[in-house]
Amino acid sequence: MPLVSVVMPVYNSSATLGAAIRSVLTQTHTDLELLITDDQSSDGSMDLLMEHARQDKRVLPKSAPERGGAGRARNLAIERARGDYVAFLDSDDMWLPEKTERQLAFAAAGRAPLTFTSYFKMDADHDGESTDFVPNGRVVRAREHVDYRAMLIQDHIGALTAMYDRTVLGTRTMPEMRKRQDYALWLSIMRDGADARGLPEPLAVYRAHQAGSLSSNKLSLVPYNWELYREHEGLSVPRATRALAGAVWQSMRNSRI
Repeated sequence: MPLVSVVMPVYNSSATLGAAIRSVLTQTHTDLELLITDDQSSDGSMDLLMEHARQDKRVLPKSAPERGGAGRARNLAIERARGDYVAFLDSDDMWLPEKTERQLAFAAAGRAPLTFTSYFKMDADHDGESTDFVPNGRVVRAREHVDYRAMLIQDHIGALTAMYDRTVLGTRTMPEMRKRQDYALWLSIMRDGADARGLPEPLAVYRAHQAGSLSSNKLSLVPYNWELYREHEGLSVPRATRALAGAVWQSMRNSRI
């Protein structure tokens, strides 16, 4: 079985961290390592991580030497990866039990080095486990196929569902940006010629604000998207404007789910 390296950044996430970790450890595909970087939490997250590590040797936590943000925390974990595949999950989201198994089969069947899936959205105060999650109809649908041009207009990949084939693409880390590092990583992979394939089945659960609410957190990403388009991707002002309009439209559409 292929080894999957699961990358998880943590910062003051003790309230949701346990459910996120358990959603990885209860996967039907068991050959995985959970690489966690604690970004200098002050709420006891690291103590919780060490407890999980004592209970399951697949949990591999490490403390960041200094606060560096989610992107840097992810990169520190990616640099430790030994797996054939690298997958991503934040500490407040969850995977459904068959996510890894189904996505690996999908990637192998389509010979796709970068894959993603549909996912559910749940309320921010949801306190259940992945093993007892009841489908709620709030689904962000994955497109069947996404190329670089399509990704420039909209980020179609939910980071909690993304997985790339390290045996094909090598170890790919995220650019050192304050925000939108995940989007930048997908773009860099696809700019090098790899398209992304989407599995329509929802296999993860994203912790979100109430349906119909376009959060201030989403709106705050606008300047970071602009920086990504102009400085990282080198787009002209007209192309960057078009891409930014697409990103805002997508955020508005997904906020209604």
